[in-house]
Amino acid sequence: MARRRPPIGVILAGGEGRRIGGAKAMVRVSGRPLIAYPLEALTLALDEVAVIAKPDTALPSLPGVTIWIEPDAPRHPLFGICHALELASGRPVVACACDMPFVTPELVDRLAHADVGHAPAVLASLDGGMRPLLGCYQPRAAQLLASATAASELPLAEMVATIGPRLLEVDDPDCLFDVDAPDDVLMATAMIDRRRRASTPAEPLP
Repeated sequence: MARRRPPIGVILAGGEGRRIGGAKAMVRVSGRPLIAYPLEALTLALDEVAVIAKPDTALPSLPGVTIWIEPDAPRHPLFGICHALELASGRPVVACACDMPFVTPELVDRLAHADVGHAPAVLASLDGGMRPLLGCYQPRAAQLLASATAASELPLAEMVATIGPRLLEVDDPDCLFDVDAPDDVLMATAMIDRRRRASTPAEPLP
């Protein structure tokens, strides 16, 4: 039996970010670029990680990080995944949108090592609702996704459902929180600040 090749992590950064005013990867959340949070989680969980973006995508300084450039068109959420699979040299791809600041290394590891069975992908899910932009896609998913995007006007999740992925239920809903609009930036910042306060030991009383 052939040994399963380890997946490569890929941060999807090629979206236009219309609702947030563009340059989503550059948005500051609690003092850091938004993309830094999922990038850190994938880097802690996987041996190799890349960022895939359009030629004109604005990115913060990412020292030592491999940047893959996808063609200008089409501009579709799944196109980055398809192109990443092409560049991954036959390895699975753990894809994560750049706007998910609470993805954990533990969840990335679960997705990377989940039993895929005969499915072309294992996707994060909450209460049965799949998250197409967080999951482990097998090499054979590239052709299936390309066919789905070319032939369908369905919403993103319904489009990905046509390829028959497996779902991995997520225990913590915060892991799937995504930053799409300015109000989400405020909410994410507040969530991070609460977590920092909770993890800081209280000073003893005099």
